[in-house]
Amino acid sequence: MRVKKERTRMIRTQIQLTDEQAEGLKALSKAKGGSMAAWIRKAVNDLIREENGIPWEERKKRALSVVGIGRSDLGDVAENHDAYLAEAFLGRKP
Repeated sequence: MRVKKERTRMIRTQIQLTDEQAEGLKALSKAKGGSMAAWIRKAVNDLIREENGIPWEERKKRALSVVGIGRSDLGDVAENHDAYLAEAFLGRKP
């Protein structure tokens, strides 16, 4: 069975990039796949989301504010955090 994919209406527009921006965008497209237009759309969506929500610097500040608040008598949590999480959530010993 074939599922029909809904297409979003696109509006053609023209932008100007510096040589450095164009070269970087071409390299990104080649390295990660996808068209230059797709990467530009992603960047625009990310910018709109950031502007309409909590700014990046504030999110970064909030995330970093929790670093170091926990204490443990264990000396290997940084290296074995996955095993400790599995034990806590799934009842499996490391």
